[in-house]
Amino acid sequence: MEIYMDNAATTRVYSEVIDTVGKVMRSDYGNPSSLHMKGVDAEHYIRCAKETFAKILKVDEKEIIFTSGGTESNNTALIGAAMANRRSGQHIITTCIEHASVYEPMMYLEKQGFEITWLPVNDHGIVNLDALKEAVRPDTILVSVMCVNNEIGTVQPIEDVAAIVKSCNPSALIHVDAIQGFGKLVLHPKKLGIDLLSISGHKFHGPKGTGVLWVRDRVKVQPLILGGGQQKAMRSGTENVPGIAGMAKAAEMEYTDLENKLQHLYELRTYFIDEVEKLEGTVVNGGKKRGYLRMSEDSEACAAPHVVSVSFADVRAEVLLHALEEAGVYVSSGSACSSNHPAISGTLKAIGVQKCYLDATLRFSFSFDTTKEDIDECVAQLSRLLPMLRRYTPGGRKKGGKRV
Repeated sequence: MEIYMDNAATTRVYSEVIDTVGKVMRSDYGNPSSLHMKGVDAEHYIRCAKETFAKILKVDEKEIIFTSGGTESNNTALIGAAMANRRSGQHIITTCIEHASVYEPMMYLEKQGFEITWLPVNDHGIVNLDALKEAVRPDTILVSVMCVNNEIGTVQPIEDVAAIVKSCNPSALIHVDAIQGFGKLVLHPKKLGIDLLSISGHKFHGPKGTGVLWVRDRVKVQPLILGGGQQKAMRSGTENVPGIAGMAKAAEMEYTDLENKLQHLYELRTYFIDEVEKLEGTVVNGGKKRGYLRMSEDSEACAAPHVVSVSFADVRAEVLLHALEEAGVYVSSGSACSSNHPAISGTLKAIGVQKCYLDATLRFSFSFDTTKEDIDECVAQLSRLLPMLRRYTPGGRKKGGKRV
């Protein structure tokens, strides 16, 4: 029995998406820049994909740019917007819990002479809005705040962030990394008051190597990839037509009957948390309430429906991860993008997780295909494995019934 609970890392591609990608690769393989019918047919897929994303996001088709994934979308948004607007100022604001594809571009921009302000978060991972208000200056040109944290699932109050920034400096641009949020939340960027939005196809059952960057009309962004001038010179290079078509199909499927699917997912999440908290020595990190993109009146931290971070006392995360793997349960010890370079999570540090839990935390992430039976089996395996693994502490190994 295989139970996949690492959907925040990547998702299983829908069979309908595979069929779409295969059809394009087999039959409609023309270059969309070609003038003959094969090219026209290929270009039609790109046009339809733009219509799909524009409809979901309630934006204009001309504002959609297709990329190779979330990392390129974030890099283009941040570096491109900073370089294009640096005459207006060189101050940028972000948070201390951003994904590496935001953090690393920020570090790069700092080396280019930009000043970066890193906002703190509370113990649930919510950005400090008072600190944000104090940080915005006349020379602030860009603010980047993620929609859903990829490690603990906390949903940021994007609408409030945008309102604060625009009230302090109307010309400052607002970028949102929505890579974990798209497909799990209703996202209408113009209504939220933001200017740039990043999306990654493989997070919602689309092909890897596909992504979207939404750029509000008239927002200046310097392209990072130069060449043949495709996509109005914003992202040169022959478009990945099979991937774009497949990603659009996945987005269409993800947002069909979304409310009912989200209800199912939130019920599973609540059930999982209730069950896992019954286990000895467990702590759930982040918010528990259903996620919204503005601050709730009771100030309880909101969470996306598909990500749960759990710390386990007296067990190393990597050891428990592989023990679960042997039992057919697949989870993550943090962000998959940095899992090959083990380090203590900056997000867990930022929310004040106790030192003993920093290397004892796993991420469980669900999809719309996850079932209650999957949850039960996962919890059953945790219940079986934890007491056994806790016999072996970092201070020694058990041999012959004695600690040595």
